[in-house]
Amino acid sequence: MPERDPQARINDWQDLYDPLDEKELQVQAARCMDCAVPFCQTGQTFDRSVVGCPVNNLIPEWNDLVYRGQWKEALNRLHATNNFPEFTGRACPAPCEGSCVASLYESPVTIKSLERAIVDRGFEEGWIVPEPPRVRTGKSVAVVGSGPAGLACAAQLNKAGHRVTVFERDDRIGGLLTYGIPKTKIAQDVVDRRVKLLQEEGIQFVTGVEIGRGKEFEELRSQFDAVVLCIGATKPRDLPALGRGLTGVHYAMDFLHRNTKSLLDSGHADGKFISAEGLDVIVIGGGDTATDCVSTAMRHRCRSLVQFDIHGRKPDSRGSDNPWPLWPVVHKLDSGQEEAEAVFGDDPRLFAVSAMEFLDDGQGNVKAVRCVQLREEKDESGRWIREEIPGTEQIWPAQLVLLAIGFRGPEADWLEQTDVQLDGRTNVNAPNYATNMPGVFAAGDARRGQSLIVWAIREGREAAEVCDQYLRRKN
Repeated sequence: MPERDPQARINDWQDLYDPLDEKELQVQAARCMDCAVPFCQTGQTFDRSVVGCPVNNLIPEWNDLVYRGQWKEALNRLHATNNFPEFTGRACPAPCEGSCVASLYESPVTIKSLERAIVDRGFEEGWIVPEPPRVRTGKSVAVVGSGPAGLACAAQLNKAGHRVTVFERDDRIGGLLTYGIPKTKIAQDVVDRRVKLLQEEGIQFVTGVEIGRGKEFEELRSQFDAVVLCIGATKPRDLPALGRGLTGVHYAMDFLHRNTKSLLDSGHADGKFISAEGLDVIVIGGGDTATDCVSTAMRHRCRSLVQFDIHGRKPDSRGSDNPWPLWPVVHKLDSGQEEAEAVFGDDPRLFAVSAMEFLDDGQGNVKAVRCVQLREEKDESGRWIREEIPGTEQIWPAQLVLLAIGFRGPEADWLEQTDVQLDGRTNVNAPNYATNMPGVFAAGDARRGQSLIVWAIREGREAAEVCDQYLRRKN
């Protein structure tokens, strides 16, 4: 889908994209070939890179149905593997497109746009309606966390006939769908309409309840036949540089969460958010969360913006070590960088740069960041190592610094007070989704670590299947 003009879209919090009309969508669907092996839907991992769609979307099938004008049938095939195509059609980076055969000779089919168009039309036409289970099993399940993994798990368990209650610590359902991804990518009414549908199918949602603070884990286990932990991996990775404690240095998710809550609560009228207005902003990190920080700061009307990326600039085309159908590791401008470039004239990113020190203005506030350039070299064992390049230090002005350098596992200290085993990365240790405690399961980022929305949905669906098998064996 074509993106709206960057200069225009930074004036609002509306959708990034302009819709494609039906004829354009059918032209794209017509480009989908009858591949002998449709890599787009394989969902396999090779050399730590995903090939195709992790939820195994039946992409050639629903593309052909769209081409033939059979939209309702296309929706049925889409929902066969994906509970929430309206989420993935907006916020997934589309590994399917990286593995599209058409990209070998031209460009990939716009699979993500077609996915979104199918489900949006389904809602518009009234084809998507509540489908509560006909029979209840008498078993009950508590799902902790209402992000994409928790919602997918709850949806599947409810379809199996179990009574499902979803517990969410925030005041709104959706987890990172609501408070972690800017509304320019997923509007809140898109989240809310699906939640409403799940409620009408019989799922109960409880907000403002955090396990370990107000409701104990063992209490939850005693009240339900099974518990599924879908609590995410939102504990932020810190940057222990000099001056880290200065005012004005924030974790990215604090910045994004408070911005979205204030936006939804009052349209920012309450002022209960971290504002970048009129400030020199530095975003440290090179992933999607960093891009979301850039987009948000641009809408706040920051004075300047620089993004530090510890990695070197990616090549403009695939390298020999990154063949198709692996995800293409190539240089590109994401939406946030496009917006910064449109306003300030250049890509805001500095590559192969590391922050060394946050400088004090004398009153406990950050005023600048000292950084140094890096070079990457292989050591004797063949591992890549980074070294600082002498004489390349620079100082960049900054009154707001946002740390978007990843996550270190679930943000739930209460887990350490239970018998649930964690792995070496502090994620929940749950091979095949079952933990060491009977009746306790885990899925999503809490189990596999920080990952994509589409992986969260797959994990939720698979954990629900394992949990369902356990419940049907239980007396």
